Amino acid sequence: MKALEAYSLKKTYRQSKQIVEAVKNVSLTILSGEVLAFLGPNGAGKTTSIKMMAGLIQPDAGWIRIAGSDPHRNPAALQKMGAVLEGNRNVYWRLTPEENLEYFGVLKGLSRREARKSGIALLERFDLLHKRRTPVQQLSRGMQQKLAIAVALVHQPLLLLLDEPTLGLDVEATEDVKVLVREIAASGCAILLTTHQLAIAEELSDKIAIIQKGEILAESPTKELIRQFSGTAYKIEMEATLDQARIAELIEIGADVEDEKIIYVTQSELLYQVFNILKPFPLKCVEKEQSDLTEIFLQIVREGTDRKKILTRSN
Repeated sequence: MKALEAYSLKKTYRQSKQIVEAVKNVSLTILSGEVLAFLGPNGAGKTTSIKMMAGLIQPDAGWIRIAGSDPHRNPAALQKMGAVLEGNRNVYWRLTPEENLEYFGVLKGLSRREARKSGIALLERFDLLHKRRTPVQQLSRGMQQKLAIAVALVHQPLLLLLDEPTLGLDVEATEDVKVLVREIAASGCAILLTTHQLAIAEELSDKIAIIQKGEILAESPTKELIRQFSGTAYKIEMEATLDQARIAELIEIGADVEDEKIIYVTQSELLYQVFNILKPFPLKCVEKEQSDLTEIFLQIVREGTDRKKILTRSN
């Protein structure tokens, strides 16, 4: 099921008597249970795009569907969406977690009884039940963030917009939130994730979309994008130094040897020949050259308007 569809979104603003194209042409699709990381530098058009998807501003052109409904023509479509767009600011700090969940659940169309029941279940699921009657301002930053996500889920939406879910959290709280994101997606909820922490995006996402100057430069499954931007070289590290005879054999077939212990193989078809030469020497590790998402993001953003090159590589 398509939880979110955005097609050819455009939005312009007038600024100092000039027309600024904040979003030129943005199209995205997120399926149920899928996590899409929506990435871009500051000023790229992410926030404007998300506000259009969330029904907060009207697009100049294009359309949005949340589970098949247009949120700009049918406000009831927004009941199928939850959002944590500015950290933990979608909760009232003087209320308790229990009160927040009941209040926002009723706002989302639940009865008080339904909101209370859903809230208690979420507090238990997020390990916050023991803090149910503690004012939010007295909770730790990590607990506040978990509560913010719980509030966004109290009405069981089909789509969750999640902005910087781990920003400012310590290591333990970050791991807790990552586990929750995976569990939420596994339950069938689609997630649109925005973050500047690219390691988090790489770890949690199924798909990546990179935006710059109001246009999508690349969109691809995360693993496929990384594969396409990674090389084919392998690094083999030995436990002990190699003898000169083996080194000569390795060099003869096209491998590079460094410090008599590290072998680089640039052609994957040579890998098993190298292993045959190395027998029975013990291997320490074998690694394939692989770009991480930070390197890929920077490369795509720097290539910028060379869209043909980027889109050819990521499709």
